[in-house]
Amino acid sequence: MKDRFEFSDIMDAENEFFPLLSSEDEEIMNAEEIPDKLPILPLRNTVLFPGVVIPITVGRDKSIKLIRESYDGIRTIGVVTQKDPEIEDPKAKDLHKIGTVARLIKILRMPDGNTTAIIQGKKRFEVIKVVQEVPYFKARVKGFEKENIIPDNEAFQALISSVKDVNLQIIEKSPSIPSEAAFAINNIESPVFLINFICSNLKVKNDVKQQLLEMTNLEEKAEKVLELLIKELQLLDLKHDIQNKVKEDMDKQQRDFLLNQQLKTIQEELGGSPHETEINELKELAGKKKWSKEIGKVFENEMTRLQRMNPSAAEYSIQLNYLDLFVKLPWNEYTKDNLDLKHAKRVLDNDHFGLEEIKERILEYLAVLKLKNDMKAPILCFVGPPGVGKTSLGKSVAKALGRQYVRMSLGGVRDEAELRGHRKTYIGAMPGRIIQNLKKINSSNPVFMLDEVDKVSGNTYTGDPQAALLEILDPEQNFSFHDNYLEVEYDLSHILFIATANTLSGVHPALMDRMEIIKLSGYLLEEKIEIAKRHLIPKQLKEHGVNKDQVRFSKKVLEYIIENYTREAGVRSLEKQIAKVLRNRAKFIAFEEKYEPKLTLEEIREILGVPRYQKEKDINNNVAGVVTGLAWTAVGGEILFIEVSLSKGKGNLKLTGNLGDVMKESASIAFEYLKAHSHLLGIDPDIFEKWNVHIHVPEGATPKDGPSAGITMFTALASAFTQRKVRARTAMTGEITLRGKVMPVGGIKEKILAAKRANITDIILSKENEKDIQEIKEDYIRGLNFVYVDNMMGALDHALLKVKVDNPLKIEQE
Repeated sequence: MKDRFEFSDIMDAENEFFPLLSSEDEEIMNAEEIPDKLPILPLRNTVLFPGVVIPITVGRDKSIKLIRESYDGIRTIGVVTQKDPEIEDPKAKDLHKIGTVARLIKILRMPDGNTTAIIQGKKRFEVIKVVQEVPYFKARVKGFEKENIIPDNEAFQALISSVKDVNLQIIEKSPSIPSEAAFAINNIESPVFLINFICSNLKVKNDVKQQLLEMTNLEEKAEKVLELLIKELQLLDLKHDIQNKVKEDMDKQQRDFLLNQQLKTIQEELGGSPHETEINELKELAGKKKWSKEIGKVFENEMTRLQRMNPSAAEYSIQLNYLDLFVKLPWNEYTKDNLDLKHAKRVLDNDHFGLEEIKERILEYLAVLKLKNDMKAPILCFVGPPGVGKTSLGKSVAKALGRQYVRMSLGGVRDEAELRGHRKTYIGAMPGRIIQNLKKINSSNPVFMLDEVDKVSGNTYTGDPQAALLEILDPEQNFSFHDNYLEVEYDLSHILFIATANTLSGVHPALMDRMEIIKLSGYLLEEKIEIAKRHLIPKQLKEHGVNKDQVRFSKKVLEYIIENYTREAGVRSLEKQIAKVLRNRAKFIAFEEKYEPKLTLEEIREILGVPRYQKEKDINNNVAGVVTGLAWTAVGGEILFIEVSLSKGKGNLKLTGNLGDVMKESASIAFEYLKAHSHLLGIDPDIFEKWNVHIHVPEGATPKDGPSAGITMFTALASAFTQRKVRARTAMTGEITLRGKVMPVGGIKEKILAAKRANITDIILSKENEKDIQEIKEDYIRGLNFVYVDNMMGALDHALLKVKVDNPLKIEQE
């Protein structure tokens, strides 16, 4: 065996195959001595490991001189990696301390003028001191081989096996590594050379390779190599996944493209593409539109955009739907108004009984429209309790004008987009309900009923619908209404908007300012009977398939149903009761049983059951401290009773009956005023310290609030402490102050209707409410005596009689 192992012994100048080290070759290599001095070749972009053969390109003059002189001599050099590969002319401090002894195997001159040297690593060394820098580096060195103890255990063997397996997987999955590399890995016997060989080919930075070169423990080095290999394998797997996904997407796109091309060809053979047909239809519809030049230009731009799109793209259907809406909207298309005022009056009278103020307002609008064709439509708001005909009146207005009718319920609307629409970039976007309804009826001047405007939600996280209504219901703004989906301005100024509400308390003040408020009050008993005869009964007869001769309602029967089975300002509940009666009669007709067509009160009780309500009536005046008041509710007016009871005590005031804060304050004001002016009524002031006062308002389950019961409470307290009788069939309403003033209140008409139902004859009101009475029709107030007062004592002058009640309570100072 030779003392020195040389690759040149087993390869000639023509051979380009470099054999792998065997165990024997490795022993010979490890046994070689390292010279004390070595010429040092700095490497930029790689690290040489012992036993590994690599080619290096030499470009620097110093390096070329070193290679040539060494190749002609002993061919042994020291190879050290630079700390920074960007340094063109490194100094000694720029080189790592640990390097590898290398054997120059072959020098090749390349066509580009560079010199390539093939070198083989031998053993590691450590630079002690650089002794020469010109013409190239020379340094004193010493050996660095400290670890050549190969662990002899199963764990290390398993570790080496894992390194091999992972490396083979990388070779298999990496297209840039030749398959011969797997052969080399499988045929390396020495674990030291295997680790070095893999380290040399790792795709890591030079700093990491240098750390591996400097590691002295073979087992730790193998673990580090395995960790780096696993990371590289994971990166390859991720790369493959991405490539496969991209390939699948590309394949699908190519397949879809080919199929679409084939489909297009087939469709052309059959008579044209459906996409082209759709576009031609849109253009044909657009040609018939009466829109302005600006709108026409927008359509042309959007159509050009559609034609450029791929029909299979998701945006195509969005753009197609947008243009479909565009051409189906009634741009400047109006129905011709019927300006025959007599016809309009006849329609309104036939459809609705009463409601004179509203009918008069509609006829005024028609009269102005007849004289001036281009007037802006008014924004009307009908306010009144449920069932009085607000919504149905909108239909009659449309019928009288000869316009289309649209009803949109705003109850519960809490998203501004329901009115203004969504931007068409959103998935599932659509125009607002205003634009949708105009498209549906194909007219730009309908009667548009905005039902329940008082039930619209206020400012929420989805926007403020009431704020959106400000633009819609403003004649100065709605000629350029902006819908988010449509993205162009649309003229709403020719629409006759009619809003309805039960109360104005929930309507934004700015919104109220834009509307003309018309209040509808409840109906009198006589009016309800007429409405039932003219409208409700014929309607229900038709819906139940019953002839008018088969069932007959007398006035007395209708009055009985209204008073005993309904309690409302309108007639909705009355209609339900009539329907129930007709269903009963329809059963007799269907079974062909005998019955009397004319209904009797006994039959009504049998069909509708026990009367639900008792007729409202005032109580007698034999009890002191009980006074009749008048109240307003969302369903009309009602009477209520204020009861005051006295008991011996320490002058405490107790309030019951589910009263609100304002009503409690009214009771306190009334009591304090009575105590302050007791001498005017002949009451001893000391008595108030001896008696507890209890004020109660019946129907305790019903919440009650408001200031209008103030005068009633004061009268009841005065009656209780003086034990004087209250004038019979008298009711009152009014707010009070600590100065003794009686202030005006609202809901007067509804309260008067409630008083008439209860057979009240005298009504005490604030002097300032006299103007409200003057606006009420004579039919409503016939048989009523109104007493107007401006101070609380004036109210007592009329309300309390001079005589005391029977068996009066003895209230005297003890």
